[in-house]
Amino acid sequence: MSTPGGPTAAVRWRSAMEAALYGPGGFYVRPGGPGPAGHFRTSVHASALYAGAVARLLRWVDAQLGHPPELDLVDVGAGRAELLAGVLAALDPETAARVRPYAVERAERPGGLDPRIRWSAQPPEGVTGLLFANEWLDNVPLDAAEDGAYVLVAPDGTESRGGPLEDADRAWLERWWPGGGRAEIGRTRDEAWAAATRTLERGLAVAVDYAHTRQARPPYGTLTGFRGGREVPPVPDGSCDVTAHVALDSCAGPDSVLLTQAEALTALGVSGARPPLALASSDPAAYVRALAAAGEAAELTSRSGLGAFGWLVQPVGVPSWPERMPQSPSRPRP
Repeated sequence: MSTPGGPTAAVRWRSAMEAALYGPGGFYVRPGGPGPAGHFRTSVHASALYAGAVARLLRWVDAQLGHPPELDLVDVGAGRAELLAGVLAALDPETAARVRPYAVERAERPGGLDPRIRWSAQPPEGVTGLLFANEWLDNVPLDAAEDGAYVLVAPDGTESRGGPLEDADRAWLERWWPGGGRAEIGRTRDEAWAAATRTLERGLAVAVDYAHTRQARPPYGTLTGFRGGREVPPVPDGSCDVTAHVALDSCAGPDSVLLTQAEALTALGVSGARPPLALASSDPAAYVRALAAAGEAAELTSRSGLGAFGWLVQPVGVPSWPERMPQSPSRPRP
């Protein structure tokens, strides 16, 4: 007997992920759960510096748009809207008053959420501002393939060989993941990102995720699971997160830029440099705060950890990513 939210027979991975994550009783939509933060740690949860960096990016977009009377901030795959709350807290009052924050999430709206935040299962149309998707695409269901056939998966995670690939999936693999063997077909992520960015009328769309490119695809794929802060086998029964890294290069649209998180956050003013030792004598409390912030920044930008994440930046009617963002004013960090 399968757990509610999982498949009942061996099916393709795309169907298994959809049911396990988003079906009735699925991992992400089951009411009363702790949300994603209860099972894995993202950059949003690692440090408030991340939300501060997104706030600076939003202010840069705002300037490129000429400071419109309403500035959209759309968080796709918002979880419990922690990023939106952090960005709103980091913004100066004038900008915050113009921001229209949207949380895009298939789960129900959590209680106690800031009433300014609009909750929706789909991005709004006609977005003018910043559309930001932090670790969303890795949970968009996808199929796995091996040697020209789909991989099927049973409710207990046991895999078997399925039927031959459909033409569209075979064509995607030939272009983006050639070479045979085990592969994960990212066509559904391409389509999901294209649909999200079509809602952007003017501004910037950013996807941040575990990523790989055509030059260095993982030879055995990346499907895995997370539960309670631990990596576990990807069993599609609704009991754990099921995720796979993202081929961000295949998602990229016109004029897109691919960066590492280390590059992006450095441009946004996040630095792991230690504060000057003289500050310890002149203002010990400030030194301790600065030292803690430097440690958090180092975690966010570590090239062997979160800093290796990919940032896909897609402009619509604004300039592409500059080498360094202007340091716009924001609320001071407590």
